[in-house]
Amino acid sequence: MNIIILGLPGSGKGTQSKILSERLDLFYFEAGGFSRQLAKTNPSIKEIVNSGRLIPEEEMTKLVFDYLEKNVPLEKDILFDGYPRFVGQFEALKNWMASRGKKIDWVIFLEVDEEESIKRLSSRRVCPKCGSVYNLITNPPKKDTICDVCQVPLFQRADDKEEVIRRRFEEYKKNVLPLVDFIRNEDFFIKVNGEAKIEGVTAEILEKIGIFPK
Repeated sequence: MNIIILGLPGSGKGTQSKILSERLDLFYFEAGGFSRQLAKTNPSIKEIVNSGRLIPEEEMTKLVFDYLEKNVPLEKDILFDGYPRFVGQFEALKNWMASRGKKIDWVIFLEVDEEESIKRLSSRRVCPKCGSVYNLITNPPKKDTICDVCQVPLFQRADDKEEVIRRRFEEYKKNVLPLVDFIRNEDFFIKVNGEAKIEGVTAEILEKIGIFPK
């Protein structure tokens, strides 16, 4: 089962993707983390990521496919978090999957209010040592701004600051919403209320894709 999860920045894509990839034994591809890794060695990509813009469509597609071909065995299914973000990328992904004898089984769209997303993102904090992600509102650390695991101060990512978040939203509206409109009438497209509690969102997803909670 190959799944794409779409939604506004801060809609809970990462949280649900981690839960589902573990539950369904899928290779988890997270486009945001992938982009940030690229940014460590590529100054032009670093500038793009830190400003809240998207890596150019065709460049990102080539980077993603090169990475997946090197790291994902043919027999392993994939969960895509944050990719594709353009209609052209979606079509390219369908063709790439077909070349591997696979198909996209589900596209899950997490619906959340824009202001709720901004609130979630601006409250997000990350551990610089282990990479654990916290939210000061929905998933706070036990000690204020200190990682539960490493006991080091958490930090706010450059792309989680409000002015950058709003720029990310503009990119989303310009590029991702047309993709959602393009596929919303397909049988594999489902909408889920992303504002519910984490476990409630997971349960709704599992029910809609035909896998009921144990």
